[in-house]
Amino acid sequence: MVTRVLTVSLLAGLLAGLLISALQHVTTTPLILKAETYEAALRAQAAPMQAAFAGEARLQLAHGPADHAGEHEWKPRDGLQRTAFTSLVTIGTAIGFAALLLAGMIAADERIDQRRALAWAACGFFAFGLAPAMGLAPELPGAAAAELQQRQLWWLLTAVVTAGALFVFLRAEVSWARALAVLALLVPHLIGAPHPAAPESRVPAEIAAHFAALSLAVQAALWLATGFAVGVLWPWATRRSAATAAA
Repeated sequence: MVTRVLTVSLLAGLLAGLLISALQHVTTTPLILKAETYEAALRAQAAPMQAAFAGEARLQLAHGPADHAGEHEWKPRDGLQRTAFTSLVTIGTAIGFAALLLAGMIAADERIDQRRALAWAACGFFAFGLAPAMGLAPELPGAAAAELQQRQLWWLLTAVVTAGALFVFLRAEVSWARALAVLALLVPHLIGAPHPAAPESRVPAEIAAHFAALSLAVQAALWLATGFAVGVLWPWATRRSAATAAA
């Protein structure tokens, strides 16, 4: 069973990740690159002033961010290297999604086929993508944001509560349990997501809005593609496992 889960997770994540990586390359990546030009321009304007206030030891700030040793922070170069690293991250994310889907469906004793895997994938997107985005929308480089730890805690609370509430709402047969599940869905949003005191952004609002919408669409596509791949590959892996055991 464990070998089958790992095999299907890897294969489904690889197939879905490669497909969505190509989609990202023509949708969200150009917007990220455009936003980085705004961020770099503002940093270049602010650097001389920062250097003047910080003294001679900080004159290197005019050439970009640096660590304590005075060396520039490494990042993938634009072009093939950046595309390769982005694709690897997307494939790794898809593998994680596939493992989550399989773990949840097996734990719930759910039959794994294309229709059910797609339904679970849609719920996964709602819990881990859409619901958190209602409070913390996908952000471009240069956007103002609250403290990272606060955002992570709120995102985790929202994802866990939403996933649990969806499971109860779809599985419970009594109305009071479903009513409690609906109330639970509202709790993270009643608490409210953390936001900066001064929500200023270096990126034009129309670009930020376009990126948020495209990011959610791409994430939905990644969940559904992963779910479809899981639904196709799991029965195949099961038949192969049974044939091997019979032989």
